[in-house]
Amino acid sequence: MSAPAARIAATQWRQAAWITLGAAALYLALRALPTGTNLHQLDFRVTGAGALEMCDPANPQFVPVVAARSPVAMTVAPQPGGGDNHFLVRLATSSGKPIGPAELMEVHTRRLHLLIVDDTLGDYQHVHPEPTANLGEWSFAFAPTRATVYRVFADFTPIVTGRSLYASADITAVATALLATRASPARASTEFGGNTAPQPSWEIERDGLHFVLTPSVQPLRAGQAIDLTFTVSRSDGAPVVLEPVMGAFAHLVAFDSERSGFAHLHPNQANSLAPSDTTRPRLAFKLTLPKAGRYVIWAQVRPGGRETFVPFWFEVMP
Repeated sequence: MSAPAARIAATQWRQAAWITLGAAALYLALRALPTGTNLHQLDFRVTGAGALEMCDPANPQFVPVVAARSPVAMTVAPQPGGGDNHFLVRLATSSGKPIGPAELMEVHTRRLHLLIVDDTLGDYQHVHPEPTANLGEWSFAFAPTRATVYRVFADFTPIVTGRSLYASADITAVATALLATRASPARASTEFGGNTAPQPSWEIERDGLHFVLTPSVQPLRAGQAIDLTFTVSRSDGAPVVLEPVMGAFAHLVAFDSERSGFAHLHPNQANSLAPSDTTRPRLAFKLTLPKAGRYVIWAQVRPGGRETFVPFWFEVMP
């Protein structure tokens, strides 16, 4: 190689080295900037058989939370001095790092959603715990109708991943004696005893309102993608005005009879309704259920400013 060519090559190498060093310095500087979270994507990774996949919030599906291995450990215990049915939730990564509000995205107006259901699937409640002064600790209370074991599913989205994650725990509840507590806007209950669920039904009449959930195919089969149409109308034909609930005009939550997991669904047109929908609002959902068995879908809506929970029971064939 001639001397001029050698000098050019050396200059190019020095330029490349300086560019590389500059890029590395910029990367480290950006990593040092405050992000509001002390956690990294790797804190929410778990590999191997049974690992719980992080889900796209825009396309939620049924998640087998209980059987899956989650990168988040959740414990729920009675709150000291809080009285009956007051609990503390503790969230931490698998390595023990606490997960507080700064680590979670606000999704549908809240950072942490708790979906609480009893062993008959007839008492369902949607609760939003509040963080305490202890990092990674959250408090909540609810008003169960039965003295039994309730399953608590947590639904949350870490900021560093932007993908939904889940965890679960069981708690023993003390039945609430006062009927007035059943009017709480964050709870719902069907009135049946024992462990015998109602017959399958896609239509419910309640308080002068007609609720219908229509699947695109019948019968429903495991592993089959289905479209669901949810409509609300009044018996007297008057318009139905739906008000948003947590940023959407309806939320659907599906549970299987074993309470092995859930699907938290939001309408495709979550932020708007066409003018033609004012008399009979119509909302579209998508769902795939992984296995055969008995399921219930709880619909949570707010017609005329009154929060309402409606259950739809059905069977899924193999």
